[in-house]
Amino acid sequence: MSQEDLRVNERIRISPVRLIDETGEQVGIVPTDEARAMAAEQGLDLVEVAPNSRPPVCRIMDYGKYKYEQARKNREAKKKQHTVTVKEIKMRPKIETHDFDFKLRHARRFLEEGDKVKFTLRFRGREMTHPELGERVLTRVKQELAELATIESDVKREGRQITMLMAPRSM
Repeated sequence: MSQEDLRVNERIRISPVRLIDETGEQVGIVPTDEARAMAAEQGLDLVEVAPNSRPPVCRIMDYGKYKYEQARKNREAKKKQHTVTVKEIKMRPKIETHDFDFKLRHARRFLEEGDKVKFTLRFRGREMTHPELGERVLTRVKQELAELATIESDVKREGRQITMLMAPRSM
């Protein structure tokens, strides 16, 4: 249940409620006004934690502190998750050795960082008459990166370009 869904103090309309005090002990079924008064007496809030049960369960707690703790937990969870991005490397069928090695170094770095790499080979003009040159380049890429990555989608021809998607091997 999200923080916005919780009803606090005066927003709790239904009576009676099952009350749990700040230590986690069950007090029992109490009228809402009495529960609210008990919470105010201790300088805390009455928070409805299980609105769907009959009677609804309310807890005496410091609502501001609770909201802060929840926000902190959410931030921590967000830090730990890693989003996988797809990095694209564009090549040509007549790529020179140095250029190929340079682009391969980038691909290696991307894969080591946990990102997927999409290789795009674009043909211009009469290069389309020899698609095997492009396939040869991508076969070489496959061989060079075999120990580091797996092929997620193999070589695909799409008009004037050939694409291939590689994902990092799970360690």
